[in-house]
Amino acid sequence: MAVSAKAIKTRIKSVSNTKKITKAMEMVSAAKMRKAVQAALDTREYATTAWDLLINLSKTEKESMPLLEIRQVKRILLILITSNRGLCGSFNSNIIKKTAAQLKDPKNISFQRARNKHTQSSESVEVDVIGIGKKGADFCKKHGYNLIASFNSISDKPVLEDVMVASQMIIGNYIEKKYDKVVVSYTDYRSAVAQEAKIRQVLPISEFDLEKMITELGRDEDLKERTLNKGKQEQLNEYLFEPGKAEVLKTILPRLVEMQIYQSLLESSASEHSARMLAMKNAGDSANDMIKELNLTYNKTRQAAITQEIAEIAGGAAALN
Repeated sequence: MAVSAKAIKTRIKSVSNTKKITKAMEMVSAAKMRKAVQAALDTREYATTAWDLLINLSKTEKESMPLLEIRQVKRILLILITSNRGLCGSFNSNIIKKTAAQLKDPKNISFQRARNKHTQSSESVEVDVIGIGKKGADFCKKHGYNLIASFNSISDKPVLEDVMVASQMIIGNYIEKKYDKVVVSYTDYRSAVAQEAKIRQVLPISEFDLEKMITELGRDEDLKERTLNKGKQEQLNEYLFEPGKAEVLKTILPRLVEMQIYQSLLESSASEHSARMLAMKNAGDSANDMIKELNLTYNKTRQAAITQEIAEIAGGAAALN
């Protein structure tokens, strides 16, 4: 009994140490989450203004812009955003599961979504993948998907420069018509306890997807009101653009693509830290429950050992008499 009690006490100490680690990780993730959420919020005003500007400028120049060109889909480029590390609950598994379900039949994501114009996909659709985050890249390698590039050096505080290389490669390949559609698979941040895996169209630039993304970004009423403010669009029509709308569009459209990818990365970063914070909190709660059960078992074992010793002493005394 003495050995068993000692083993239980050692186990209690081990679980207590693990609880300290998970508590520290929870606090670190909470601090990182607040910064990541603030970074995502800070880009939403720019996203709203860029969308308004695109709608006005592209009214007359839509057909001549390569990044706005809608064509039959034969090849798709998918950007998969995951984390580099684990211990974040179901964060990675949710986005990977959703992506894998879509890749089983690529025709599900091959239809172009745009107002007043729709195209059918070809009979066979090929999909290439760019992985942002180690977990997504490992998934693609393991299951045999065509991973053409992997970016695993993204920091905990993503900046625009982190997606510049990937964005320029994506834009260049689309302009050269290597791909007919580009989509991004990421986790949308809703709240500290709720995140949603999503797949969004990036290229060709779609007013439908942009408006939906911006509307969802503007979950607070103030931003939603600015997003849907038609007066702001009318004011943009009063300006004269130099050297011309076409030249302005050529400059702003690549920035808009970079913004979409960067915003997706920020949303995924906020979701990752939120998921890790919640996972560590649940781990800490489980450690508390385990410590209570182990303490109860230890007390029972110790009491049984004491009872046995008393019984042995009483038996020895009775034998002497």
